[in-house]
Amino acid sequence: MDIFVLFLLLAIGMHVLKTREQAQRIGLLGSYLGQFQIEKLMQDVLSGYQRALGEADPERQVQVWRHLETAEQTLSEQFKRFALEFAKVTEPQARLSRLPLALPFVTQYVPASTLDLRKLLSVHAHGISQAAQSQPDQSAKNKAFTLSAELMLMQHSCHWFCRSKMVASARLLARYQTAYAQVLAAVAPSTRQAYLQLTGN
Repeated sequence: MDIFVLFLLLAIGMHVLKTREQAQRIGLLGSYLGQFQIEKLMQDVLSGYQRALGEADPERQVQVWRHLETAEQTLSEQFKRFALEFAKVTEPQARLSRLPLALPFVTQYVPASTLDLRKLLSVHAHGISQAAQSQPDQSAKNKAFTLSAELMLMQHSCHWFCRSKMVASARLLARYQTAYAQVLAAVAPSTRQAYLQLTGN
């Protein structure tokens, strides 16, 4: 019984510490994201893609795709600025654990098991910027597919930083009915290569 109580108290203590750390990371990321309209623009772009793909009239569909180009470019520019602003954060603050589950003090005392969110955001900024550029030989549908994956992977990294990789992957699946591996396979090859080099996956 004494051992059970000890383990229970230890589990409660770890949960409290983990929750406190996560709240700090959420607050830190939110303080930078709050300066921009990235989340709203992302929603507008992704819902716009659904509207365009569901449009039966070809002429109307072309109009929707063209209208979305402005939102895509604005989103790309805002995310680039956000990544540059977040780059001012100190390295210890920007660490996220490579472990699938969130454990307290890992980023502080085991830095070898962490990676730098600043570098991840730089990869995402480049990937989003490249995907938002219209290519002569690329259809609007293919562009939307790639940019959607870039945005989802970026959001996964933000949730990973705030919570854990496991929670981020679960949220990705719940929100978009898309697995982490599928999103990673759908981004541009240059994004995937840089991302895998950083994360060590």
